[in-house]
Amino acid sequence: MAQVSDENYEQLVIDIYQYQKKYNPVYAEYLINLGNRAVHQACDIPYLPISGFKHHKVITGEDLTEITYSSSGTTETGRSLHHIRDRQTYLNQTVKIYESHYGPIVDYVYLVLLPNYLEREGSSLIDMMQHFIKISAHAESDFYLYDHDKLYDSLKRCQANRKPTVLFGVSFALMDFAEKYALDFPDLIIMETGGMKGQRKELPKAEMHRRLQESFGVSSIYSEYGMTELSSQLYSIGFGAFDQNIFLSAKIMDITDPLSPSAIGKQGVVCLTDLANIDSCSFIMTEDTGYINSKNQLVLTGRLDMSEARGCNLLLTEVG
Repeated sequence: MAQVSDENYEQLVIDIYQYQKKYNPVYAEYLINLGNRAVHQACDIPYLPISGFKHHKVITGEDLTEITYSSSGTTETGRSLHHIRDRQTYLNQTVKIYESHYGPIVDYVYLVLLPNYLEREGSSLIDMMQHFIKISAHAESDFYLYDHDKLYDSLKRCQANRKPTVLFGVSFALMDFAEKYALDFPDLIIMETGGMKGQRKELPKAEMHRRLQESFGVSSIYSEYGMTELSSQLYSIGFGAFDQNIFLSAKIMDITDPLSPSAIGKQGVVCLTDLANIDSCSFIMTEDTGYINSKNQLVLTGRLDMSEARGCNLLLTEVG
């Protein structure tokens, strides 16, 4: 992909839309079902419901898949599949975005607590974190499954040796660990992702962050927002508001009319433009709800309920 800048962003988005409209059969048929709405600027581009990745092979151009990432699910039909043409390009993309927020990956220890992701195949998040661990210059960087004693020892050792450390974990696993151990490690970066995954009762994000802050002695909790269907990620530098970046940006659409934008600050359906999804679909309507705040950050508020999700997916069901 060409170098992206603020100056050429609008034209690049339009070019990607025209390319995927022509060479992505699933997206093209979805656009036909919408009546081939006129697109004069980037804000006019329709978003493909994310469930399309569960029911169709979403590929732009020739199928030259190198690796297929899959979401969690009990059956293959219940999983989203993202077919990646070039795995190294995907991994390079994750590094570029992460380092734009936190600096060189090589400088940090990565202690990774993602038990439910490690226990299945095809996780893009595991692939990303394996890559970060490989880049890290620190021998302590590693995955942890359920060995909380070992994780605690590693955290204490990193603190004693004053090593910059990131504890990257799925929310329920971080909460499980925090209930067993207490630390006073104010320089620790805690990066949570993925929610409770049905393992624990869902908590408001602010309450979960408060409990983690108390257990680890940190002033804020950081967050990663990504998904199987994306090639890019968003990061929150604390306080649950995600900074948009040149590759991945968010737009909020009206829940009752997902083809119409919501006003700034008003809750709606989160729609994402991922420029790195050049070989799949760059324009995705998620099943998350949220709003854009006054700092142009994405704030997540929850998930669509079943009736709302059906409304957003209605025209996708007509895709063959």
